[in-house]
Amino acid sequence: MSYHPSIASPNADDSRSSNGQPLAEKLVVLGVTGSIAAYKAVHIARLLIKAGAVVQVVMTERAKQFVGPATFAGITGRPPATSMFEPTDGGESHVSLAAKADLIVIAPATADMLARLVQGRADDLLTATALCAESRLLIAPAMHPSMWAHPATKRNVTQLKADGVLFVGPECGEVASGDQGEGRMSEPERIVATIRGLLAERDLEGRHIVVTAGPTVEDIDPVRFITNRSSGKMGFAIAERAADRGARVTLIAGPVALPTPYGVKRIDVRAALELQLALDGALGDDLNGADALIMAAAVADYRVASVADAKLKRDADSTNLSLIKNPDLLATIGRRRTKPWPILIGFAVETANDEAIIALGREKLHKKCIDVVVANHAAEALGADSNRVWLVTETEQQLVSTAPKLVVADAILGWLARSFAERS
Repeated sequence: MSYHPSIASPNADDSRSSNGQPLAEKLVVLGVTGSIAAYKAVHIARLLIKAGAVVQVVMTERAKQFVGPATFAGITGRPPATSMFEPTDGGESHVSLAAKADLIVIAPATADMLARLVQGRADDLLTATALCAESRLLIAPAMHPSMWAHPATKRNVTQLKADGVLFVGPECGEVASGDQGEGRMSEPERIVATIRGLLAERDLEGRHIVVTAGPTVEDIDPVRFITNRSSGKMGFAIAERAADRGARVTLIAGPVALPTPYGVKRIDVRAALELQLALDGALGDDLNGADALIMAAAVADYRVASVADAKLKRDADSTNLSLIKNPDLLATIGRRRTKPWPILIGFAVETANDEAIIALGREKLHKKCIDVVVANHAAEALGADSNRVWLVTETEQQLVSTAPKLVVADAILGWLARSFAERS
């Protein structure tokens, strides 16, 4: 039983992601204090710029002892603000910055900075900007474990949280002195993932989405195997953007060399039958374990009938492999479904022309009893960072023009969010 909500302009112009940049046109004020972890703020700025944000760095005087202002200027394209008395285009700099910022982030934030924020101090540009903040304030602490554990710091953190300040970290690990404990600043990737989550439109909040990605591998012997050219990039992009948009994401991945997106639960599998077991665990016997399944993985159609225990030797001029069909995982789930949930999204990678690809996508839609097929060309999709796809339902097809896979992911997730709204 399948359900086919209408397509409503799921294209590469999705407002949540411009040209693969989920933070496009967002102004992030990045406060940097006098900690050895200030060098990590350079990477934070770089990742924010890559995500499309406009970054204005605000440095304390002590921060300049660790990282030079020219470094941040080179990364962000604008000089860091360091003084309340620097000329501005209009008004007082701390008031103007606080009014324009979509988010103020202090990373690293020293114990001294936490204490000054609790006291409402405004004796430098950073504290004055934080005191004027109209946006949310996110703090990434960085200090020696003994300082983080001190009762005064604990009181300050409790008060800041009560005031609505958000925290990311700190982490347990080795700090600059070589000591171990809680106080190490979170890694830039985690901080930027938190920023993305705060600034994204969270239209998938409260939803559990299962995403599969990458190839499956079917062993021939302990050395050789059968696989395909899927890189997993499309599925990982979908998982990343779904987490940004508020979903709880379970990513089931075949063998790929890709980092796990922050905030995503990852399950690694190898063969099609392992993927089937992982799907059964994530979806549950009654399929009530998830709100949607996005089947981006390229599952092998066949597996070797009998896997050799030892390496097969090259004796004859030719050889034959006996292959047997793998189960059609998505079709099995589609046929089991007796209600509108979970929403099922499949992929069809083909080598035909556009017209034939749409037809093949619609054929797969019916065969697998699913809601939408993302149909695309093998030459444009496999291993690439961009893609061009058709979203095919029973009655409609919508082109998502060539764009980075994060943009394509947003188009797919936009369709999914609208489907959730229609079915609710």
